[in-house]
Amino acid sequence: MTSNYYPYSKFTRVWIPDPEDVWKAAEITRDYREGESVLHLKLEDETPVEYPVGPNRNPLPFLRNPDILVGENDLTALSYLHEPAVLHNLRVRFLESNHIYTYCGIVLVAINPYEQLQIYGEEVINAYSGQNMGDMDPHIFAVAEEAYKQMARDERNQSIIVSGESGAGKTVSAKYAMRFFATVGGSTNDTNVEEKVLASSPIMEAIGNAKTTRNDNSSRFGKYIQIGFSRRYHIIGANMRTYLLEKSRVVFQAEDERNYHIFYQLCASASLPELRDLGLTSAEDFTYTSLGENIFIEGVNDAEDFMKTREAFALLGIKDSSQSSIFRIMASILHLGNIEICSERDGESCHISKDDVHLKHFCRLLGVELRQMEHWLCHRKLATASETYVKTMPSRQAANARDALAKHIYARMFDWIVEHINVSLQTSSKQHSFIGVLDIYGFETFEVNSFEQFCINYANEKLQQQFNSHVFKLEQEEYMKEQIPWTLIDFYDNQPCIDLIEARLGILDLLDEECKVPKGTDQNWAQKLYKQHSSSAHFQKPRMSNTSFVIIHFADKVEYQCEGFLEKNRDTVYEEQINILKASQFQLVADLFHEKDDAPPPKTSRINVRAAKTVPRAPNKEHRKTVGHQFRSSLHLLMETLNATTPHYVRCIKPNDHKEAFSFDSRRAVQQLRACGVLETIRISAAGYPSRWTYPDFFSRYRVLMRKCDVSSADKKLSCKNLLETLIKEPDMFQFGKTKIFFRAGQVAYLEKLRADKFRAACIRIQKTVRGCLQRVRYRKIRKSAITLQRYGRGYLARRYAEHLRLSRAALTCQKQYRMARDRRAYLRVRRAVVTIQAYARGMFTRRIYWEFLLHHKAMIIQRSVRSWLQRRKFRRARNAAIIIQCAFRRVRAKRQLKQLKIEARSAEHLKKLNTGMENKIVQLQRKMDDQSKEHRAQNEQLMMVNSALGSELNKLQKELQQVRGQRGDGGQLTSLQDELAKLREELQQAYADRKRLEEEHGIETLGLRQRVDELETENSLLKTEKEEMKQRMVQQSQSTEGGDSSVSQTEVSLQTELDAERQRYQNLLREFSRLEQRYENLREDLSLSKFHPGHRRNPSNQSSLESDSNYPSVSTSEVGDTEDSIQLVEEMGVEKAAMDISLFMKLQKRVRELEQERKRLQSSVDKMEELAKRRGPETRSPTSEQEAADLAYSNLKRQELESENKKLKNDLNELRKTVAERASQNSSSNELRDGYNLLLGQLKAANEELDARKEEVLILRTQIVSAAQLQEKNEHVEGTDSREPVDKEDALTAYHGLCESKKLLEAQLQSQSRQHSDELEALHTQIELLKDDIEKKQEILNYTMSLSPEAQVEYSVQQEITRLTNDNLDLKELVEKLEKNERKLKKQLRIYMKKVQELEASQAAAQTSRSRPELSRQVTVQRKEKDFEGMLEYYKEDEARLVKTLITDFKPDTVSGTVPCLPAYILFMCIRHADYINDDQKVESLLTSTINAIKRVLKKNNDDFEMTSFWLANASRLLHCLKQYSGDEVFVSQNSAKQNEHCLKNFDLAEYRQVLSDLSIQIYQQLIRVAEGIIQPMIVSAMLESESIPSLAGVKPMGYRNRSSSMDTDGGGPSSYTLEALIRQLGQFHSIMRDHGLDPEIVGQVVRQLFHCINAITLNNLLLRKDVCSWSTGMQLRYNTSQMEEWLRGNNLYQSKAAASLEPIIQAAQLLQVKKKTSQDAEAICSLCTALTTQQIVKILNLYTPLNEFEERVTVSFIRNIQNRLQDRNDPPQLLVDTKHTFPVLFPYTPSALSLETLHIPASIGLDFLIRV
Repeated sequence: MTSNYYPYSKFTRVWIPDPEDVWKAAEITRDYREGESVLHLKLEDETPVEYPVGPNRNPLPFLRNPDILVGENDLTALSYLHEPAVLHNLRVRFLESNHIYTYCGIVLVAINPYEQLQIYGEEVINAYSGQNMGDMDPHIFAVAEEAYKQMARDERNQSIIVSGESGAGKTVSAKYAMRFFATVGGSTNDTNVEEKVLASSPIMEAIGNAKTTRNDNSSRFGKYIQIGFSRRYHIIGANMRTYLLEKSRVVFQAEDERNYHIFYQLCASASLPELRDLGLTSAEDFTYTSLGENIFIEGVNDAEDFMKTREAFALLGIKDSSQSSIFRIMASILHLGNIEICSERDGESCHISKDDVHLKHFCRLLGVELRQMEHWLCHRKLATASETYVKTMPSRQAANARDALAKHIYARMFDWIVEHINVSLQTSSKQHSFIGVLDIYGFETFEVNSFEQFCINYANEKLQQQFNSHVFKLEQEEYMKEQIPWTLIDFYDNQPCIDLIEARLGILDLLDEECKVPKGTDQNWAQKLYKQHSSSAHFQKPRMSNTSFVIIHFADKVEYQCEGFLEKNRDTVYEEQINILKASQFQLVADLFHEKDDAPPPKTSRINVRAAKTVPRAPNKEHRKTVGHQFRSSLHLLMETLNATTPHYVRCIKPNDHKEAFSFDSRRAVQQLRACGVLETIRISAAGYPSRWTYPDFFSRYRVLMRKCDVSSADKKLSCKNLLETLIKEPDMFQFGKTKIFFRAGQVAYLEKLRADKFRAACIRIQKTVRGCLQRVRYRKIRKSAITLQRYGRGYLARRYAEHLRLSRAALTCQKQYRMARDRRAYLRVRRAVVTIQAYARGMFTRRIYWEFLLHHKAMIIQRSVRSWLQRRKFRRARNAAIIIQCAFRRVRAKRQLKQLKIEARSAEHLKKLNTGMENKIVQLQRKMDDQSKEHRAQNEQLMMVNSALGSELNKLQKELQQVRGQRGDGGQLTSLQDELAKLREELQQAYADRKRLEEEHGIETLGLRQRVDELETENSLLKTEKEEMKQRMVQQSQSTEGGDSSVSQTEVSLQTELDAERQRYQNLLREFSRLEQRYENLREDLSLSKFHPGHRRNPSNQSSLESDSNYPSVSTSEVGDTEDSIQLVEEMGVEKAAMDISLFMKLQKRVRELEQERKRLQSSVDKMEELAKRRGPETRSPTSEQEAADLAYSNLKRQELESENKKLKNDLNELRKTVAERASQNSSSNELRDGYNLLLGQLKAANEELDARKEEVLILRTQIVSAAQLQEKNEHVEGTDSREPVDKEDALTAYHGLCESKKLLEAQLQSQSRQHSDELEALHTQIELLKDDIEKKQEILNYTMSLSPEAQVEYSVQQEITRLTNDNLDLKELVEKLEKNERKLKKQLRIYMKKVQELEASQAAAQTSRSRPELSRQVTVQRKEKDFEGMLEYYKEDEARLVKTLITDFKPDTVSGTVPCLPAYILFMCIRHADYINDDQKVESLLTSTINAIKRVLKKNNDDFEMTSFWLANASRLLHCLKQYSGDEVFVSQNSAKQNEHCLKNFDLAEYRQVLSDLSIQIYQQLIRVAEGIIQPMIVSAMLESESIPSLAGVKPMGYRNRSSSMDTDGGGPSSYTLEALIRQLGQFHSIMRDHGLDPEIVGQVVRQLFHCINAITLNNLLLRKDVCSWSTGMQLRYNTSQMEEWLRGNNLYQSKAAASLEPIIQAAQLLQVKKKTSQDAEAICSLCTALTTQQIVKILNLYTPLNEFEERVTVSFIRNIQNRLQDRNDPPQLLVDTKHTFPVLFPYTPSALSLETLHIPASIGLDFLIRV
């Protein structure tokens, strides 16, 4: 150290002792030199003090640390390490910053705030999870995370040792540590072990905690909980060990204390039915619970706590029967304490009253014999060498024995509960490692210290020894790691004190020996102690007592009273009482007192008369183990466990004895700091090199002390060495390690003083130079001003003289003009005054006359008004009287009517009358529609029959014409045939005209029905409008006192908030669904692996079964087409409302069944078409003519059409049957049921008649086929006779096949009729069931209506009527739409028939002109005209798996990097378009299902690949947009081009698949966000808070031990290497990937917004949890970083995406760190500035704000209180941290594509050559 530096100089601040505050701050006022006896000081209140110092007096006072080091997170970072520095640092952090946690090396000091703090939420756990210990503010979660991390990294078991006084918060700290492990290391299976671990806390608190004078929830036992982890470090089980339960509390409590909580919980819940048998009353009625004279705890509800205890028992698997047994035993203890033992007159015996109720309750609850228990409570058994005696006991001894029994029962019950908790926490999985949490009593010293305090302090001596050795070991490892020379550090070794207690002939041995002596007493034991240990340095005998002794512990001297030591050590319980309990009739009671090693005595053949000597003592062998011996054994086992683990220490401090929030008593705090070993840690650290700096940090901090020539950026280590060797001359004051510099205590303060002096000198020089410069500038300015003033002054004088001359001349002129003007002005004034007076006088007289007329007129008006008012008042009185009389009369009449209506309303007839009118109208309309549709169908069928007859006659005539032409050449017959043909054509035209007329009539009727439906809808809408108006009136009346303008905006905001919340809830459910789906997939894979056989392989042929993996319902095209109205209704009503509408649900179920039948029908049609195609082959090869073959094909086609029409009629029959059944379920009267049934029979008859007509047509066609074959046979017979025999055989075969087919057709018709009858019967049964259900529902509605008030009945009936009308309207809409669909189908069929007729006419004309090419007439209908590419791709069904594999499974995004974005989506949609074009619903369904499943598999495989996830998000959203764009809906096609509208889907409505794709897109978006956040999350803190974006701005402060923690990531590539440029570069990479993949800009903006929210949340959370970054320089860096982020948003056109708004909290936090924080104006500015921060966050940042230099000022406590007062009206959320897992609801806005599908080019490199362009 330099020679001119002496620490005790003027202005140096020191600490001096103080009797009240322990230590008081002072400042030296005069330099002190060695040898002086007085140190001149000045206190903080300016009081002078002469502090005596010297070798025989006080030593020199402790030096204070610089202000920059006050409030440090780690006490070891202080330059001066001593008791006053530690105490002051803790006080400042606790009182000014409200920080309850502080590091002290490896120890976490936790001060009990006696207030609930919002720093233990799940968001805080997430913030500390995965962080290094020195990176965040001190917290119990940081210690737990360090233990968890070291367990995973070092694979070594860990322990967290929590100690402290009663009331210091040990139990709460241990509970929070276990909550952290339960959250971070949650179990992977469904055992919920972590919940069971947390559930054990309420049970242990109930049976092991009690209220004391120091703590309302004091743990009266020690416990060590081992939380077991698997190899993946998930919780798999736990185990608990307990130590030294305070059994004496069961029978005795001091004043203002309570017994264990469980007793008061039982008494508070005694009124419960299951507890009435216990015989409990208030806790004041029992001795054991009323000794403390206060049975209540403020703010605690014992009944609610009892329910929590029972829930915890249930969660841990303890059955209700066992719980009842536990409560019985607990209640029996209370009754045992109330048993009154009466003394006899002799004083040597006692008895219990036979009428003692509590004894009866005790025996009943425990199931023991009353007489025996009464006897042995007052007697005891003595065994001698030869005999056994029964001896009476005095009442005092009997009461002690009763209390001992109560304590023994409770202790056994406590052990049983702990044992069963351990059983429930154990699992079958193998434990890989564990973390133990030790919650044990701290060092205790009271006015009277007994056996319990002796054991507690003995345990603390053992723990302190282990703590000292561990701290010394860590210091030694640190020195060896840095390779610096070190000497043995002398630390306090308490082994002699431990030997005094537990060694041979120690205190415990002498105590056990005295307990074995038959008549041993506490006095004899005390004398043995004095004799044996009087020479020990840690043992003393008090001067004024012979029954106490003093032990000098590591923390303090403690005097123990010997009274009661032997009794408590023996823990005597009479064996006779135990034997009675063993014989209990309740198994649990008997099991409690049967020892595990009890065994029946061995049988022997020898008879020993003296066996009575050992028999009574045999069961007592376990009781010979004293409490001290048991405690010493368990303590040794605990120390072995702790020594085998890595310990972590938490020392809990009680700040005051009055339980006041944030009140700090320095004397109590120092006492506990000395007792818990914190000061010993400081002493060990101070004995070595406590201050440690890394070379870069030291270079950055103290570079100002170097000369420019000594600064070497290349070798910072050498520069640091040169500087220290120059500044500090004593080499022992520092050491150079490999990566750090080690300093002795005080050296950092000396360097800080030199640095401050350097800055001060630099400031003085700067000030001198600036002041001189300012003075020179001021002088020059004054001189220049003087010259200018002189020049201007002389000029001014000259100008003033010239001005005087001009003024003198002008004055004469002015006087002349003035006098003239004055006289003229006087004349004009007089004239004007006269005129004015005249005018005012005349006006006054005129106004008087006017006012007289006016007053007269007003008087007349007043008279008229008064008279009219009098007449109106008279009329109103008369009218009001009449109204009152009318009201009274009408009220009487209304009451009568109301009574009558109530009677009528209770009957079902009333409801029937209400519904009769409208339902009859609807039924009539329905009947009319059915009749019209039936007439229409009959007319269509007649028309078809006429057409078929005309066609057949035309064919016959054509054939006859050909025959005549072949045989004869007469032109006359040809002319007649042509005339006949013309006549037939006229008849056909007439048929067409009739058909058109029928269509017009049908259209008119349909229009009428629509108008009626519109009228019903109008009526329904009117009812709804009236309802809404009533609601609006009610709302307006309730809100009449509120403002009107602001309510609209508030309503809009609330609706938007609810919409976002609903969307967020839906997307969260979707995320949960995807998680469960993923879990299901994992379980299925595990199951498949467990069932895997080596020989099994999957072939590619079963790849198509992948479509069954879809979690979405398969939708057939017919279903989509027919359920369009139902889907639209569901969308209008909402999913939840539609789900609640049972009728709508039944309709949808019915629709599903109908669609399934439609699918089967279509499948059968396809099969028949295939059969027809197979048959056409041999028919074309038959040796008949081409014209006859064409006719035969046409007949076959006609037959197939008729068969398909037959199928349709069957389906219509089923629909009618279901419709009638459904309508019957809505009717309530039997007449309507009969009408509906008659209508059903009529429709069935009509359908059967229709079916018979179709059958006849089929038979006619069959006959025509046979006749055509016979005609063919005749023609061939004429041409030649050579082939006659084969032709006959062939014709016969053909006829035979025709007969077979006719037979099959008849059989099929018979079967169909039987099925129709069975379906009819089933429909009737269904109808009956529906009617029963409807009757039950209406009965329930009636009962519910009768229970309501009259107003509610009216409203409910209106609501029911509206619902019914709505359903009826929906039914009518459905029927109308069905009729419209049938009309469209008929029109389509009509067009087909017309086209066929035209084809026949064309074929006839072609046959007349040229007979050489008859095949052309048929080719017109078969051959397809070649068209251009229509934007469709065709593929074969067997190529579907190949398409999915090529386009999705094996597809790489870089394959299409240079093509159109989202190319796979366009290709898939073009394939879907073709399937829609060919009307193949199975193909559409299969392709969409396979696509969705394949995308899911790809994303599951690449769940960490951002590029792949972004690519498929873009394609999924584009496919969704294509399905919308080409759906044909008016909402989506408005922006399409004409060509795109031509490409719309024709047959299918894929609305349900659009919803499926929307859900899939949301899942992909969530995966994309998760992947992106996982990539940038390690970069955020380093880039935003730690990297120096502005060089040389950030300051460096000394590090504590936690910053040197071994768990920190010190690699060069760790998080510290990330910069802001790297983060922005990563964001740019994300943006470019999404843009290249063609992702919609809106979705890109939402992704960026979510990522910016993540950046803001993590940055702000770290800022709120790190004191080292809350400084002005960090605020500057942070503001610069956020501005760079905003600039990046602007550069990428993303500023409008609300991403910048996500950074607003962190921007305001940066501004808060930079603004002034001193005056009230500053406080007001902060309140107006920080609108995005909560009050807690603002106060937290102000508390954490730390100046890095002495020139900055700290934020005062008064300023923070001012901020809190100004912000107290804010309604901020309670949590401190920002939720990092919050996700904004994603929206996929509809963005149509301008790309035309026909222009799309598919690269050959993709490998889709099997697709065919259509």
